[in-house]
Amino acid sequence: MSGKEATVFVVRSGESTLCAKVYKEANNRSFRQAIDYTENRKVKNSRQARAMAKGTKFGRQAQEAAWQSAEVDALYKLSAAGVRVPKPINFLEGVLLMDLITDEQGDAAPRLNDVIFTPEMAAKYHLQLIGEVLRMLRAGVVHGDLSEFNILLSHDGPVIIDLPQAIDAAGNNHAQRMLLRDVANLRNFFGQFNSELLKTNYGPEIWDLYQRGLLIEGVQLTGTFSRKAEKVDLNAVMREIESAQSEENMRQLRMKNLTSGL
Repeated sequence: MSGKEATVFVVRSGESTLCAKVYKEANNRSFRQAIDYTENRKVKNSRQARAMAKGTKFGRQAQEAAWQSAEVDALYKLSAAGVRVPKPINFLEGVLLMDLITDEQGDAAPRLNDVIFTPEMAAKYHLQLIGEVLRMLRAGVVHGDLSEFNILLSHDGPVIIDLPQAIDAAGNNHAQRMLLRDVANLRNFFGQFNSELLKTNYGPEIWDLYQRGLLIEGVQLTGTFSRKAEKVDLNAVMREIESAQSEENMRQLRMKNLTSGL
């Protein structure tokens, strides 16, 4: 199967049947999207950082390598945390080798968008995937692009795939927005088969628990969330804005100094 970011093959390795993901050049990914997803990601050295900021040929190659490595790192981290993702086996020169996710017949598992669900099955899989989102967030990761197109339905339940855009929940300013979008995508998809799911509001509840350090193992979710209305300290808000503007000005100055020295 070929997508905009990679071509995926079913391959043989001895007696095992595996999946090989061969990455393409990322010509279809906009620069703005890359900035949102790669904020606060670490690179190997300052030369790479300068080249990536300047957009040189070497910088674009380094940026693409970092994008691919992010998926590999996320798969190892999430697999170790018990999240239902394909188990990575090896990564070399733009090729990621991992477990093949199969259906009950042993064939490559379908994506959710290719399956019709009963209301009962929709509710079951929706709840399972909310649980996977919780496990991911406890591991410090937000998928960032979760939808019915990058979840496979294996013989024993849904498996989350496609993680090159996965972000650090604590270090990326877009994490909350992306987490809410991921959860809303699940609700809206399964809500087509079970309208009761459209009434749920897990995203804000999950993020609120995460921010307060209460997203522990076994936490019970309600699917509802009401934000308490409080008086706004306008002076405090203005101070935060001024502080953020000052930090951004300093960041731009540092980047300018780095790129001018390249």
